[in-house]
Amino acid sequence: MDTTSQGDAPAPRSRRELREAAEVRDGRRPRRRPARRGRGAHAAPTGHTWVTRATVLGSLAAATIAVPLTADADADERSPFDLESSPSGPSTLAVLQSGATAPAPASAIAAAPRERSVDVASRSTVSRDPLPDCDPSAPVEGTNGQLADHSLCDLWQSGEQLRPDAAVALSALNEAFGARFGRSLCLVDSYRSLSSQYAVKASRGYLAATPGTSMHGWGLAIDLCSKETGSSEVYQWLWDNAPAYGWENPPWAQRGGSGKYEPWHFEYRPGVEEVSTWH
Repeated sequence: MDTTSQGDAPAPRSRRELREAAEVRDGRRPRRRPARRGRGAHAAPTGHTWVTRATVLGSLAAATIAVPLTADADADERSPFDLESSPSGPSTLAVLQSGATAPAPASAIAAAPRERSVDVASRSTVSRDPLPDCDPSAPVEGTNGQLADHSLCDLWQSGEQLRPDAAVALSALNEAFGARFGRSLCLVDSYRSLSSQYAVKASRGYLAATPGTSMHGWGLAIDLCSKETGSSEVYQWLWDNAPAYGWENPPWAQRGGSGKYEPWHFEYRPGVEEVSTWH
């Protein structure tokens, strides 16, 4: 009778345990297998694994390409104020050692303000018939703003009139102006009747003369369009040449004069000196 109890009998071994025991006995390291996933775990499909790897590889490739492109763009970026080429010429030291002096200022800057320079013929040599139907020797009859019809002559611009001598002189100036600029002088106003002087005074206030005292009322004044006073070339020409024909911007209308600054206002000086004083 076997005296060994059933509880003392060694437990049966599995094939795996027997193999590991044999490996230990032979001095080898037991081989371990990865644990199996439980049934509740979901293994990723093989296709998804490759898509993920492709995405990662694509991202790395994009990053590798983007880095040198970005570096090139930064290196090629320049300020719009950079010179197209490197500065050339003598260095500052070379200039100092040569003893060079600063260049002289341009003649236009260094020159003193020039005086009037008349580049057209004087009134004595121009044609005396710029207005064939106007007699410059005709008597002037009437009062300020109420001149007789025969004491006024029509100008080239419709609706504009002046007393005969002033009209002929201005027309001669206009002929010279046309030869220089290819067109006629543009006028805003000339002779003003007494009623028109009141209307202008009502609309312009202090900018207009007291009715009955304006040189416009004597047919001895004009106002130029802004395209004449707005052009430095045109206005300089008028400033230089109009006095040869008796027409000037009076001192009172000039900057710093005794009256309002009116560069557009010109008067026929010989006529003004007959009825008043030139000031």
